[in-house]
Amino acid sequence: MDKLIPTVNRLQDVFNTVGQDQIDLPQIVVVGSQSSGKSSVLENLVGRDFLPRGNGIVTRRPLVLQLVNVPRSENPASEAAGEDESAGSETRAQFLHLPNKVFTDMSEVRKEIERETDRLAGSNKGIIKTPIHLRISSPNVLNLTLVDLPGITKIPVGDQPTDIEIQTRNLVLEYITKPNSIIVAISPANVDIVNSESLKMAREVDPKGSRTIGVVTKIDLMDRGTNSLDILTGRVYPLRLGFVGVVNRSQEDTLSSKPIAESLTAEVEFFRNHPVYRTIQQHCGTPNLAKVLNQLLMHHIYEHLPTIKTKINALISQTEQELSSYGRMSTDSDSISKSSRLLKLITLFATEFQNSIDGTAAEMPTTELCGGARLYYIFNDIFSSGLDSVNPTANLSNSDIRTAIRNSTGPRASLFVPEIAFQLLVKPQIKSLEPPAQRCVQLAYEELMKIGLSCGSNEMRRYPRLHAKVMEVVSDLLRERVGPTTAYVESLIAIERAYINTNHPDFIGGPGALSDLQRKLERRRKDTTRMRAREVTKTIHTSRHRSVDADTVIINAHGSSEDVVNESTSVDPSEVDDRLDDVRARPKPDVNGTESHQRTVSVSSNPQLRRPGSGSPIGSTASSNGAGHGKFFNSFFGANGRRDGMHISTEESRVGHSSVIPVPNRLSNASGEGTSFEDDMAGLSSQLSTALSTVDQRDEMETTLIRSLISSYFGIVRKSIQDMVPKAIMHLLVNEMCQNMQNRLVEELYKEPLITELLQEDPSLVAERDQCAAMLEVYKKAFAIINEAM
Repeated sequence: MDKLIPTVNRLQDVFNTVGQDQIDLPQIVVVGSQSSGKSSVLENLVGRDFLPRGNGIVTRRPLVLQLVNVPRSENPASEAAGEDESAGSETRAQFLHLPNKVFTDMSEVRKEIERETDRLAGSNKGIIKTPIHLRISSPNVLNLTLVDLPGITKIPVGDQPTDIEIQTRNLVLEYITKPNSIIVAISPANVDIVNSESLKMAREVDPKGSRTIGVVTKIDLMDRGTNSLDILTGRVYPLRLGFVGVVNRSQEDTLSSKPIAESLTAEVEFFRNHPVYRTIQQHCGTPNLAKVLNQLLMHHIYEHLPTIKTKINALISQTEQELSSYGRMSTDSDSISKSSRLLKLITLFATEFQNSIDGTAAEMPTTELCGGARLYYIFNDIFSSGLDSVNPTANLSNSDIRTAIRNSTGPRASLFVPEIAFQLLVKPQIKSLEPPAQRCVQLAYEELMKIGLSCGSNEMRRYPRLHAKVMEVVSDLLRERVGPTTAYVESLIAIERAYINTNHPDFIGGPGALSDLQRKLERRRKDTTRMRAREVTKTIHTSRHRSVDADTVIINAHGSSEDVVNESTSVDPSEVDDRLDDVRARPKPDVNGTESHQRTVSVSSNPQLRRPGSGSPIGSTASSNGAGHGKFFNSFFGANGRRDGMHISTEESRVGHSSVIPVPNRLSNASGEGTSFEDDMAGLSSQLSTALSTVDQRDEMETTLIRSLISSYFGIVRKSIQDMVPKAIMHLLVNEMCQNMQNRLVEELYKEPLITELLQEDPSLVAERDQCAAMLEVYKKAFAIINEAM
C-alpha cells in the first residue's frame, strides 16, 4: 500500500513527459475561496514556506505538488547534522520543466513558481490551465499528490480580467469533475459555512459527498463564544469523509517569518487546551489532516488502479494499431529493396482502383455512393433524367413546321406531307441529345478521378512525392482516354442523324400517325359540335316565329306560335352541321336584296328533313355520318380539291341526289322589313369558320402529324443513345483505365533515378509516427509500473 502513491507519482511523471492526459490518475484537488487559507494548509503539510504570497489572486496556474517521503537513512548528511538542521537540508524540490536542477532553498522555489507563472500567464493577473509540476522530497512529509488551484473570486480587482470569476470556476470544475479526484473543500471558520463556495462547487460534481473532505481553517479567529464543533462533527453539513479543523499561521507570523514547526506546535497546543475542541483533538490539526489525506489517497488509488490498468492496456492496443497504420520505418538503403517496395505499392494501387470499380474494396463508405455504384447512378439516373428532360418538339413552332414543309416542296404544290420536311425537322432534335451524352462522359471522368484520389494505402501516403506522381500518371491516362470516348459519343449522334430509318419496327409511321390523328380529330370534332349545338340552341330559342314547309324552309317573322319548333330544348349536333353547311353554301345577296344563286337542298335523299311535329331534327346530310370529315381528308390527300382553301362547291358535291329544290332566301313580314334566320346563322358561322376553315385545319393537321412522327422517331433514337453511351464509356474509358493503369505506372515510375526521390517520406508523417511510438513506449512503461505496484 505504501508504494501506491509513489506509483501514481511515477505515472504522472511518465505521462507529463509527453503531455498525455487521457489517463485520469487519482489525486487530491484543493479548492477554496481566495484568502481562505489554502496556501497555508499546503505549507503546513510540507513543513516549509515555499508558495508565493501577496495581495489579490496569487495562484494563477494549477500547481501539481508531489510530496515524497524520503527516509533519513538514505541521506548521509543526516547522520552528521542534528535533526532540526537535517530536516531543512534534506528537503529538496525539483520542477518538471527543469529536470536537471534541484532546489534546496525554498525561497528559490517560490521565485521559480512566480517566474514560470508570469512566463505563460503574463503579468495581468490572468489565469491559464497549464499546470506547474513540483516534486518535494523530505523525511517530514507523507506521500501525497495535491493540486493547488487558483482561489475562487467573485469581483475582479486591479487589472484582473473582467471574467475572472468565470475563468476560475471553469478551471476548478475541470479538475474536480474527474471521478478519480478527491476534493479538499477549504472553508474559513469565520465565515458562515452555508456561504462556502468550495462546498457549493463540490456538491455540484459530488452530490453524495463520497469523495469530498472538508477542511475548516482559521478556527482560532472565530468570535468569542462561538465555535465550529457542529460543523466538524457533521451536524450542520454532513460529508461522508468528514471535516478536519486546522489553525493556520497568522499574517503577522507570516510577515515575521515564524517557522512552520513552531506554528504546528502552537496548533497542537490550541486544540489540546481548548475547552470545546479538546474532545475531538484527535480529529483536528495539520498532522491529522496529512494522515487522513494519505490514507484516502492510498485507498482511492487501490480502488481505481485496476481500472487504470485496463485503460492503459486498451491504449496500448490502440496506439499499436495507429503506429502500424503509418507503416514500418524505412531502414532499407539498397536500391533492390526500394525497387521491390515501389513495385508493391504500384500493384496495390492498381488493384485497389479495380476493386473500387467492381465494388469489392476492403473498405467502402456507407454514407454515400462511390466507385462503381456511383458510375451506375450516373448512367441510370443522371444520364437518363437528362435524356428524358429533352422535349423533341419544344423548340418547334407551328410556323417552323409549315415553313419546313413549304421549303421541302420547292415551287411545286404538295399533295401529301413530304418526307423531306420530316427529316429536316427531326435531325436538329436528335442533335439535342448530344449535350446530355457529353455530360455523362464528363461525370464518369470526374468519378474516376475521385476513385484515383481515394485509392492508395496508408503506406503509399507515407511518400507524398510517389502519391503525387501516381495521380499525375492517372490523370494523364484519363485525359488520353476521355478524348476518344467523347469523339465516339459524338459519332453516335452523327450516325443517328446520318440516316433516318423510317422503316424501324418501332416507328409509328404515316398510317399509324394518321390513325392516331383521326382519333384526336374525332374527339375534337365532337367537343366542338357540342359547343356549337349549345350556342345554336340558344339562338333558336330566341326566335319568335318559325314555319317549316315540305318544299321550302322559311323562317316567318309573323308566324304563329304553333309553328315554332319548341317541342325540345336541345338540337341534334348533325342538324347544326347541316345548317351551317347550308349557310356557307348559299351565296351572299346582292345590293338589291336578290340572290344571285339559289340554295339547293336534297329532299328525297334526306330522310332527316321532316315537317314540324315529326320529332325529327331539321338539317341536311352534308355533315351527317362523318361526311364532312371524309371530305376534309380527301382534300388533305388531294383527291377532289385544291390546296389553299379551293375546295369543291356545294352543288358539285351533291351530284347524285334524286332531286334538288331551290330555296328562296328572301323573308318578309307584314311591315315590309326583311330579316333572315340564315343571316343570323351566317354571322355565327363566320366566326366559327375563321378557326375551323379547311385551310387552317389542314395546316393544323400537318403540323400535328409532323410532331407525332418526330416524337415517335426521337423516342427510338433516345433509347438507342441511352443504351449505347454507357457501353461506350465502360469500354473506351473505364475498362481501358483498369487494363492499362498498372502498365503505365510501371512504365512511368519504375526508373532508377526516380526510385530514391519517390520513396522519400513526408517529414510531418515521420514526426507523427515518432510521437505515436513515444506514446506507445510511455503506455508500456506505465503498464509495467502498475504491474510492479499490484
